Amino acid sequence: MPLHLIKLCVGPRTIEDLLARQDAYRSEALRTGTDPAPFHTTRMIPKRHREIVGAGSIYWVIKGTLSCRQGITAIEPFTSTDGIARCRLVFDPRLVPVSPRSYRPFQGWRYLTAKDAPADLDAAGAGDLAEMPEALRRELVSLGLL
Repeated sequence: MPLHLIKLCVGPRTIEDLLARQDAYRSEALRTGTDPAPFHTTRMIPKRHREIVGAGSIYWVIKGTLSCRQGITAIEPFTSTDGIARCRLVFDPRLVPVSPRSYRPFQGWRYLTAKDAPADLDAAGAGDLAEMPEALRRELVSLGLL
């Protein structure tokens, strides 16, 4: 069973903002000849990384709502120019909206088991929720109605 990570998405206010930011980084990477895959750099390497890579996803909390996920394709440890060990989480470029859930702020990332992970909105049975605008889903979650 895959293991996932959950992380606060700082900056973007919507899934579309996150996609636009990643697209801008991808365009710059293609222009400069570097790897265009979306990624996030963190200090700590997940101890359970073998359970995550290739099968797990990162679930993004945007403005207090668990909103979407991206598959994790690689976890690459490296040493930065300042000599500090870091880790690059490399993602599939596709952002998948998930059934929204309110989430309190936290630092770093957390593990999320497959049984606790929200369903994708494009999954069978999502119904009208998948058609609803993201802002409306977020508002309903903040009111405790979803």
